[in-house]
Amino acid sequence: MAIVKMKKLRVMAMADSRDALLRELLRLGCVEISEPAGKLSDPAWAALLRRDTSTLAETKNEQGEASAALDALKRYGGAKDGLFIQRRPVSEAEFLSGETLEKTRAVSKKINGFLQEISQLRGEEGRLLSRRAGLEPWVALDMPLEASGTEHVAFRLGVLPGGADPAAIRSELADTEAELYEAGADKQQRCCLLIVHREAEEAALEILRPHGFSVTTFQGLTGTAAQNIQALDQSLAENQTRRQEAEAAIAALAPERDALRLYADRLSAEAAEDANTERLLTDGTIVFFEGWAPAENMNEVQALLDGKGCAWEASDPTDEDIPDVPVRLKNNWLTRPLNMVTEMYSLPAYNNVDPNPLMAPFFILFYGIMMADMGYGILMFLAGTIVAKKYRPKGTMGHMMGLLQLCGVSTFFWGALTGGFFGDFLTQVVKLTTGGDFALPALFTPLNDTLMILVGAMALGLVQIVAGMAISFVRKLKAGQVMDAVFEEVTWWIVFVGIGLMAAGVTNLVLYAGLALIVIGPLVTGQGFGKIMGIFGSLYNHVTGYFGDILSYARLMALMLAGSVIAQVFNTLGAIPGNILIFLVISLAGNALNFALNLLGCYVHDLRLQCLEYFGKFYEDGGKPFRPLAMETKYVDITK
Repeated sequence: MAIVKMKKLRVMAMADSRDALLRELLRLGCVEISEPAGKLSDPAWAALLRRDTSTLAETKNEQGEASAALDALKRYGGAKDGLFIQRRPVSEAEFLSGETLEKTRAVSKKINGFLQEISQLRGEEGRLLSRRAGLEPWVALDMPLEASGTEHVAFRLGVLPGGADPAAIRSELADTEAELYEAGADKQQRCCLLIVHREAEEAALEILRPHGFSVTTFQGLTGTAAQNIQALDQSLAENQTRRQEAEAAIAALAPERDALRLYADRLSAEAAEDANTERLLTDGTIVFFEGWAPAENMNEVQALLDGKGCAWEASDPTDEDIPDVPVRLKNNWLTRPLNMVTEMYSLPAYNNVDPNPLMAPFFILFYGIMMADMGYGILMFLAGTIVAKKYRPKGTMGHMMGLLQLCGVSTFFWGALTGGFFGDFLTQVVKLTTGGDFALPALFTPLNDTLMILVGAMALGLVQIVAGMAISFVRKLKAGQVMDAVFEEVTWWIVFVGIGLMAAGVTNLVLYAGLALIVIGPLVTGQGFGKIMGIFGSLYNHVTGYFGDILSYARLMALMLAGSVIAQVFNTLGAIPGNILIFLVISLAGNALNFALNLLGCYVHDLRLQCLEYFGKFYEDGGKPFRPLAMETKYVDITK
């Protein structure tokens, strides 16, 4: 339960052993290769070495194809995924097998070939439909579209705006040797055929131009509009048939989904290997890199590097290295799920403390207080356990399931103390079925003991704040900041104790001593006029800070009360008709809503208490996560 100690590595190897070295580092999974940007900015290094090259772009392209193939199987092959991906175990030998890789790559390319064909067919379908839509208004015209007229008469196809009046236009054309026929119309336009003597064509077009008449030609089309539409319909049918065949061919490859998933994970590992290859420095003969490895894994790292004939050294990070040292947290089953909270906020600086074991008891306790219902606690524990056992999620999702289990236990415990089981669900059920009175035993209830819960919530807040101050006190002593530790933490502990003793009527002397230290602190640590101003600044900041933080813990009582009241309201509404079935429907629906809202709401408020009220006392964030070259998988679990 600490921040893992890191060693800084400097490694030099022969260029021809690069791929084998990286592959073994990938399998080992505990070495992070640093970016060489700082080295290349040094002219001395830049004159000797350059960045190495890799096939990262090709691998990324193959990753995209694999992802597209999996999406295609989901769309066309009926291979549906649930909320969680069920990982299947595979051996390391199978995962790294070249034969499996080549076979599945061929499947991926085959599926992407079908996808490309489907895309082309869809584009062609769009063009065919557009041409069909353009011909649809002319379907009533029983004349070949390529006909342009006779020796003395011209045929002109054209469109008028939808609001044009053909009868009025015909009246204007009465003095010319022309006739206008309407072939079809829609809301936007009127499709017309103009038959005109060739000598009168210009005059007729001049009459039509003010009305918005526009000549239309159908280049490359022969026959009537109806005949062309019939040919287009046949082409559309053929297009649909070909597309269905391609979709069926993809669906037939659905049994290859597991292999494709393995292939996608393998490509992720190769992409990581290629990305790290580009962090190496080389002159064509040797490769050099710097990186980080956990001190606890140095035996394995040493065996690997010595086995590959590398020249290397490992050293402890210096003070200048601290901002660049990656951070990995080492926790047990109780504190590990809190990684979700820490990573969401920010990892600690390398020279800080691991907040997980310091936060876990408070986070789990506070969540249970706010939720405080046995029924909800059981649901949380079962959901976390089932998902963890069946799907074995990793990373943030894995931490979430572990946290759900722990908070479920706490929620059940506090629900037992307050007598809550989906609110007063059991009380209403007994009353509806037997007419009798029943209530679960409770040590206290949110509705009847609100003030006591409020005081208890703020007392717990004081405990957490004092714990944060104690952590800060120890860190300052280790850093040699004795005076700061005394005047920042000890002073206010004395003030807190003094206030308690004064409220109990024991003595006021302790409070006076604390106030004296508040005055002395800035005088000792300040300089010049800042000594006087520091007294008022310290008093204002700490009074508003500490007591404001303590009042913030009233949310523990507020959420416990709100969740309990909402559950009881839905149960009461369901019991009004006096029918047990109606009650069950309304109660379960209402409790489901209440559960969902509180599940998120309690997490957000609990997170706020930890990140603002607690972490603010001692926590220094800004750590960079440790990202070693490793086989990170999404679909499979690698067994060695």
